Amino acid sequence: MGNTQDPARGVIAAGHHATAQAAISVMQAGGNAFDAALAASFTSCVAEPVLASLGGGGFLLAKAGRRSPLLYDFFAQTPKQRLSSAEADFYPILADFGNAQQEFHIGLGSIATPGLVAGLFRIHRDLCRLPLAEIIQPACAWAREGVPLNDFQTYIARIVEPILRSSEAAFSLHRSTPCATRLACSGERVPQPEMANAFEALAREGEALFYHGDIGRALIQACTEHGGHLRADDLAGYRVIVRRPLRTRYRGAVLTTNPAPSLGGTLIAFTLALLEAAPLGATPLGSEPHIRLLGRAMRLTQELRQERLAGGALGSRLAASLLHPKQLQEYRDALRQHAVNSRGTTQISVADREGNLASMTISNGEGCGYVIPGTGIMLNNMLGEEDIHPHGFANWPTDRRIASMMAPSLLRTAGGAEIALGSGGSNRIRSAILQVISNLVDYALPLEQAVAAPRIHFESQLLNLEPPRDPGLPHLLEAEFPAQKLWDERNLFFGGAHSAERGADGDLKGSGDPRRGGVCLVCAHD
Repeated sequence: MGNTQDPARGVIAAGHHATAQAAISVMQAGGNAFDAALAASFTSCVAEPVLASLGGGGFLLAKAGRRSPLLYDFFAQTPKQRLSSAEADFYPILADFGNAQQEFHIGLGSIATPGLVAGLFRIHRDLCRLPLAEIIQPACAWAREGVPLNDFQTYIARIVEPILRSSEAAFSLHRSTPCATRLACSGERVPQPEMANAFEALAREGEALFYHGDIGRALIQACTEHGGHLRADDLAGYRVIVRRPLRTRYRGAVLTTNPAPSLGGTLIAFTLALLEAAPLGATPLGSEPHIRLLGRAMRLTQELRQERLAGGALGSRLAASLLHPKQLQEYRDALRQHAVNSRGTTQISVADREGNLASMTISNGEGCGYVIPGTGIMLNNMLGEEDIHPHGFANWPTDRRIASMMAPSLLRTAGGAEIALGSGGSNRIRSAILQVISNLVDYALPLEQAVAAPRIHFESQLLNLEPPRDPGLPHLLEAEFPAQKLWDERNLFFGGAHSAERGADGDLKGSGDPRRGGVCLVCAHD
């Protein structure tokens, strides 16, 4: 995958081969890691349509050469006004996960102000090298030709089929022919010429087309007439926020991650701080002591979230107090002494030989079912996400950046390797990233093994255990963790931690998480 004498140009790990290949094409044309991340973002909307859309939002943690990392926050914002429950187009659907069902809320009343378009344009202005018209070309080509549907995309489309069938426009994005009465299957292509046209129009006219022009006006007209909260001033007032990332140390490694007001990065930092005082690396990977320590730390972090962070968003002062030594010591004592569902998110991680690192996590929720006419752009359902509205769907605060578990991160190991990582998976994001970091730092696993190793997740008093595992492990843990779910196979439930690494010697490699159809491609040297 490259060497110090003749290094590769770059490496990308993402959730689909087409997404990764778009990034490679742009790097081969002279683009840097950020050009590649943008090309991958646009293409993910075509290749991963259940997970990504220009109607959503996200975050980028960017390290440009030797400059300090910056966090670009372009996540969704709550509208400036809230309709009554009787006025809003807001209703539940049931998604079928096979072994369980989960309720999601969709409709025009579930749309929050989308930020992805603004974010991509801001990143392009600040960090990119190539013209946007060139960056979007792979996505446009894939959209016109249609990406062959892979098994993972087929699987998740089946899960949220009620959303995809909630409107004719939504269904048309997921069937192979205009007359088909079923969703497309693995191997079939779904051409999206309107999406290609929308990408090209945005490249020509700029983000104003979305926030002030014809695309935005169509969205606002639909919301105004049919029960959505969004109004023109919501789009016009949206701004990308550039934040100083949260930085924390763990056993000689340095983690840089998403700061307040988002939750995920701070909760990861808190859990790592608990584990730093525990003998984690001295216990065999996957053993009963290892899993018990991880489970206890996750339980304590969950308790912290419920007790201290019930309001959703996180202030910087509260974030600092959570990581204060006195606060940590109380929880570390508890760790030593006491027993204490799939979301529409995708991860893009890129490293290049110039020293640039990009970790981008983007999400459309599950999608609300509404597609802006003539664009192929389905809007988010962030106001219908129970995880990020703990006080109820009718009580969200107006005009506020929505808190998120998304935690695009950069890790610098004690040996000098730099890794861009993150994950999809809603509340499992933090546990997925945590375990990849621990596998890298505590157990010195190579990146591919660190990503692939079996995971656990603790939430709502339930310990989830992914195989393979020792057959006696559940019984050994039963007294402390009586409620367990034993998964039969590796599953997207446990996240998708696509990761890219630049070694201390300049070697570039990566790992696409197999749980979510992950792909890693290396851009060859000149």
